[in-house]
Amino acid sequence: MTLTTRIAWDDTVLPFQLDRSDIRGRVARLDQTLDRILTQHDYPAPVEALVAELTLLTALIGQTIDLRWKLSLQVRGDGPIRLIATDFYAPSKEGTPAQIRGFASYDAERLTEASDAFGQIGKGYFAILLDQGKGSAPYQGITPIAGGSLSSCAETYFAQSEQLPTRFALGYGRSTEPGHPEAWRAGGVMLQHMPKASPFASSPEGGSGEGGLLSGADLLEDDEGENWNRANILLDTVEDLELIGPTVAPTDLLLRLFHEEGPRVYDAQPVQFGCTCSHARVRQSLSIYSAKDIAHMTTEDGIVTADCQFCGAHYEFDPKTLGFEAERAPEEGEDGPDH
Repeated sequence: MTLTTRIAWDDTVLPFQLDRSDIRGRVARLDQTLDRILTQHDYPAPVEALVAELTLLTALIGQTIDLRWKLSLQVRGDGPIRLIATDFYAPSKEGTPAQIRGFASYDAERLTEASDAFGQIGKGYFAILLDQGKGSAPYQGITPIAGGSLSSCAETYFAQSEQLPTRFALGYGRSTEPGHPEAWRAGGVMLQHMPKASPFASSPEGGSGEGGLLSGADLLEDDEGENWNRANILLDTVEDLELIGPTVAPTDLLLRLFHEEGPRVYDAQPVQFGCTCSHARVRQSLSIYSAKDIAHMTTEDGIVTADCQFCGAHYEFDPKTLGFEAERAPEEGEDGPDH
């Protein structure tokens, strides 16, 4: 693959359909987007790995949402890795990039870098939140942490909450190509069986997954099940270097894996790192506090500071302009330019 072709596929999500199997999917490649999310934080290796995995899942899942919608994934647990959060902001218009951001919160004293990263989340939940904008109530679906990986949690979520058999194959890591600086890259494939005409009714015994949770295999029967199994067997042959690239284009990967399934590709969605924080948004978030609360937040230098957990932007405010008991409104330009 030439450098030009490689650049064309970096930071994109390519939707496709397998006509023979009635299965849809996406191929994602993340390069600078993931590297920006991870390198602006000094995360330990287990935290980096989980943020990379959740960011890749967010790109694959988020490609389906409508313009101007927001998709959020959250993982919360009682272990050393307490929270991983990602956001996918759909484009404002066709042809423009979607924006992704992510961060993690963890207890460094309890974290063990040599241990399994997923196991350090502990007990908790995996959540998907969808914000369709003003006039619509946000949607939230939650499933327990289970299955041994974040991708398994996402597969369980779709089986339990959406009754859609779903499969992910993900790869991520630091690229060390000759002549290029070390940087994060990731790639993945998502398969999803088309919705059935009638909803699935789960049995009283539950599903075949961990703790009786549903899995994709529980939702399909006869020919549908055979098609799903065949597609999964083909996906099992994928290698990490094929997923991550950059030597194999996503279109070539689909032909290698699914040429007998009739793959049909659609327009790729570009993605990039993006954060929506601003002085105005931070000020609005502080508007619920009293003057007494604001006083507790004020530093010895007489200012209130705030840092964005996603992008690291630093904000400073005059405490007299904050809270619902503010002494005065901020003057134009007083906060300084947004990042």
